[in-house]
Amino acid sequence: MQSPTIDPAKTELNYHHKAEAAHHEEHPDFRMFGLVMFLIAEGMIFIGMFGAYLAYRSTLPSWPPEGTPELELLLPGVNTIILISSSFVMHNADTAIKKNDVTGMRTWMAITAVMGIIFLSGQIYEYSHLEFGLKTNLFASAFYVLTGFHGLHVTVGVLAILAVLWRSRRAHHYSQEHHFGVEAAELYWHFVDVVWIVLFGLLYLL
Repeated sequence: MQSPTIDPAKTELNYHHKAEAAHHEEHPDFRMFGLVMFLIAEGMIFIGMFGAYLAYRSTLPSWPPEGTPELELLLPGVNTIILISSSFVMHNADTAIKKNDVTGMRTWMAITAVMGIIFLSGQIYEYSHLEFGLKTNLFASAFYVLTGFHGLHVTVGVLAILAVLWRSRRAHHYSQEHHFGVEAAELYWHFVDVVWIVLFGLLYLL
């Protein structure tokens, strides 16, 4: 009984078919590019809002308008320190996953989420103790719109971090080679921090 012979031509043809199929399955990963474009668009929105704030400010002889209660600096200052520090904590999470340390990544991201929640809680506490409302004057309206819009972005950032933590429960979902979710959450969080630094300077210091 003769053993089946292998046709070299067919073997080569199969190899080319497999290589071609693998090539078609590999698509360029534009997710980070898409996120960067999204953040640029969001940044333009904030820049427009900052520009409007400065334009309104230039139209009035005194800013904030006379009769506006003075803003306290202690709580916003502490909140600023917390948010800036959280960026360094978040970076530790990214560093950990690039070393294949999933446990370390989870720990640092959980701490970042807690710091973000503390920031939001501080902002809510500040709102509840302010002596002016949304419609008190132009400064009050701008204050609530700017800080509220930023607070919304912080909330989205916290939810993104929690989503990464939830998905990390699956074994090998994040690794040294595959960690887009961690990098995306970190980039977004840095964006939120930078916006707050500008916002803090405009509203509380100038």
